[in-house]
Amino acid sequence: MSRRVLSRWPLARVVTLEDAFLRSVLPGLGSPPTGLNIDDTGVHFEGGKPSRLEEILQTTEFDAGLLTRAVQGRAFLRHYGLSKYNAVPRGAGLAAGYVLVIDQVAGDASVSGGLASAGSFAEMLAAARAENPGARIIIRTHPAVQNGEKRGHFSAADEDENTTLSSIPMNPWDLLEGAAKVYCVSSQLGFEAILAGHRPVVFGVPFYAGWGLSEDRQNAPRRTRKLTVDELFAGAMLVYPFWYNHARRCACEFEEAAQQLLAQARHHWDGTRPTQALGMRLWKRWNVARFLRGASFATTDAKAVTKARETNGQVVVWASGESEALADQCNAAGVPLLRMEDGFLRSSGLGAALTPAASLVLDDQGVYYDPSKPSQLETLILKSGGLPPCTIDRAIALRAQILASGVSKYNLQGAGIPKFPPERKVILVPGQVEDDASIRLGAGDVRTNLVLLEAARTANPHAYIVYKPHPDVLAGLRDGSVDAQAALAVCDQIIEDVNVPDLIEASDEIWTMTSLLGFEALLRGKPVTCLGLPFYAGWGLTQDLGPTCKRRGVKVTLDQLVHATLIDYPRYHDPVSNLPCTPELTVDRLAKGQTGKPASLRILAKLQGLFAGYASIWR
Repeated sequence: MSRRVLSRWPLARVVTLEDAFLRSVLPGLGSPPTGLNIDDTGVHFEGGKPSRLEEILQTTEFDAGLLTRAVQGRAFLRHYGLSKYNAVPRGAGLAAGYVLVIDQVAGDASVSGGLASAGSFAEMLAAARAENPGARIIIRTHPAVQNGEKRGHFSAADEDENTTLSSIPMNPWDLLEGAAKVYCVSSQLGFEAILAGHRPVVFGVPFYAGWGLSEDRQNAPRRTRKLTVDELFAGAMLVYPFWYNHARRCACEFEEAAQQLLAQARHHWDGTRPTQALGMRLWKRWNVARFLRGASFATTDAKAVTKARETNGQVVVWASGESEALADQCNAAGVPLLRMEDGFLRSSGLGAALTPAASLVLDDQGVYYDPSKPSQLETLILKSGGLPPCTIDRAIALRAQILASGVSKYNLQGAGIPKFPPERKVILVPGQVEDDASIRLGAGDVRTNLVLLEAARTANPHAYIVYKPHPDVLAGLRDGSVDAQAALAVCDQIIEDVNVPDLIEASDEIWTMTSLLGFEALLRGKPVTCLGLPFYAGWGLTQDLGPTCKRRGVKVTLDQLVHATLIDYPRYHDPVSNLPCTPELTVDRLAKGQTGKPASLRILAKLQGLFAGYASIWR
């Protein structure tokens, strides 16, 4: 029933629902909104009548906490390029310096509701030309017009030597940051222009006009207050909307909704090209397909590259399965190549036990465990000094959540920690899989678990050294076993079945080649000595006794490292909602043991344990 019909009923209370200003990845019913603007006074885009949003902006005394959230929320949207719709990530924009004129869909309710008409668009373009003589003018078409679904107010007939229609896919923040001046009627892009630092020229009466933040060509007499940008953001994004987290399936605050929308947008961005997947073991494919939308699994390098070239696609290879020639083949064919690996918050159980990963990484430069060449993770760490404070605050909170929950990479439950001699320094030496790629590519002179133990003992003759074998080695699934007698000749105790976070907490120091346990120790504030070159070494956070890397000549903070490693680099998928999700939700799921391991894989894992010699048939 329409709002107009409802208003005829006596004593009727009309409540309107509209999409919030941060909606979804794509428009339409296939992408449900992240938030709703629920208004019992009017509707936010009707400038001629009051609305709940207008009342909020006119009367609310925004406290310091709310304004701090507004500053951080604005920075988050700008850094990641989030807008109402989010089909395109941040990237290259147009050559800067243009005057931006924003078109809208013809007949849209926000135009008439904003006290404007089709004539307002002609008036806007005329003003942009008259007020900026000789300037380059870009008319930005609406996404729905770009897709051919609807028509706008401008066409090729409006172009001239200085004026160009632009419909190429582009992130709105890139578009706004390249503009010298912005003209709009009632588009939400005018609101985002204010957030980006512009004072847009506005020809309608949208919700963001009349507050002293825009150059208004119409009056809004009810709006007598002068707002700051952060007060406008606080009212429109923090107070007014109802936000919903589709992965958690519950109401939430703006920050959680924005983080979840970012996870879903990244999933979309990763899959905009058709994907040919290589080197994926059969049991992994159903899970890999969740991370790569519409992936096809190729059997040979040549088939993958050929198909990707024919479909303007990309090749994704499991990093350890990359052949020496694959990068050359992709480069010659003009096909993007990405490497895939497990993330650092992986699962409740071992990969060797066929437990699916809750996080995976995609790297278009290399792979994080190979220091011989750059990786996307290394690039993110190098750039982490330029991150806005809101991202570092998120990393601090995530690290605190991990420590409180006791989550690690595999989350294997074990026995309690024995008491160690209180008078001696306790050094934990984690064993590794000796034929693992991180050892082959990242180790130095020390390349075996026994030699690592000997090095730790030589440097610390009086310490109490605890050796923990790798769980895959203990299970007999990988190489790297050390004879107990030989190990005990240089260490004081071997601990096999134990909760890893508790063992790290009970230790004073960690010595490792390239183990992820070294990173987990850094999260817990423990000193770490590296005899190899793992991704977390070389940044001033570890004592490095192994190989060095000149590219890593920058000192970073622990939380900058955490942000790059656990937030920006991996992709996460929720086994409960089957949606892309945030690392924060993944930590919650892992803490509760919610891994979503299918029954078929549980059965197969048991068979693998019984018939380990036949495991290769599933490769």
